[in-house]
Amino acid sequence: MSTPTRKPLDRHELWSLLSEKSDFWTEVDVVQVTGSTNTDLAAAAKHGATQGTVLIAEEQEHGRGRLDRHWVSPARAGLTMSFLLRPTLPREEWGTLGPLTAVALEETLLAVCGVSAKLKWPNDVLIGDRKVCGVLAQVEGNAVIVGVGLNVSLTEDELPVPDATSLLIAGASTLDRAEIAAGFLAHVAAVYETWNERGPASVIERWRRNSATLGRHVAVSFPNGRKLTGRAVGIDNDGCLQVAAADGTVETVAAGDIVHLRPQD
Repeated sequence: MSTPTRKPLDRHELWSLLSEKSDFWTEVDVVQVTGSTNTDLAAAAKHGATQGTVLIAEEQEHGRGRLDRHWVSPARAGLTMSFLLRPTLPREEWGTLGPLTAVALEETLLAVCGVSAKLKWPNDVLIGDRKVCGVLAQVEGNAVIVGVGLNVSLTEDELPVPDATSLLIAGASTLDRAEIAAGFLAHVAAVYETWNERGPASVIERWRRNSATLGRHVAVSFPNGRKLTGRAVGIDNDGCLQVAAADGTVETVAAGDIVHLRPQD
C-alpha cells in the first residue's frame, strides 16, 4: 500500500466547514507540532480558556494515551486533537464524557466515511478487532479536556502496533481530514448539549448498542495490578463496566485496562 498524499489542514477551511454545521465551537487552532494537545489545552484551561476551544496538531511528539502510554503518528497521517468542555452537570457525571466522545466518533465514521466501527470499553473505537481511535479525557479544575487520536491515512507499515488500523486500510469513502474533523466536532457538540441538558443515560444506551465489549470474555488489569477475568455483562449509567466472574459474582469496574479474549467453548 503506497503512502497517500497528506495535505496540511487549512484552519480557515476547517472553520468554514464547521461553522456551517455547528455554532458551539468558539475557537479552532491548528499547529504544526506540539508535545501534547491535551497538555496544551489543560494549561489554557488554567488561564480561563473558553468552552468550545479546539486544538489540532499536525504532529504530536509526546502524545499520551490511557495509562500514560506513549502515542505517536506520522505527520498529517491522523487527526490529533483536543477540545475543552466546561460541563454544568455534577462532577460525578463527567466520567461519561469519554464514552460520549467515542459514541460521537463511531457515528461520524459511519455517516461521513461509510465505515462501520464498534466501541471497546472504556473509550476506544475499533474497526473489526483493530483500534482506529483512542480517547483520553482529563479534568482540569472546572474543565474537561478530551483528546482524540484518529488514524486516518496510516499504511500497514506505519501502524504503531499490529492490532491498530486506519481509515485508509478500512476503505473509507473519504480521507479528507477537514471534512472528518468538521463532521465529528459538530456531532460531539450535538451529543454533548443533550448530555448536559438531560444527563448521560442516552449516551450510555448508544454506547451499549454499538459495543464490541459487551458479551465478550475479557481480562481486566486494574491500576493497582490486580487481575480479573470474566464476561462483560453490562455498563452502568456512570460508564462503569460490569464483569461476571466464573463464580457468578458481578464486579463493577470503574477504571482499568481490558483485553478482549477469544470466545470460550
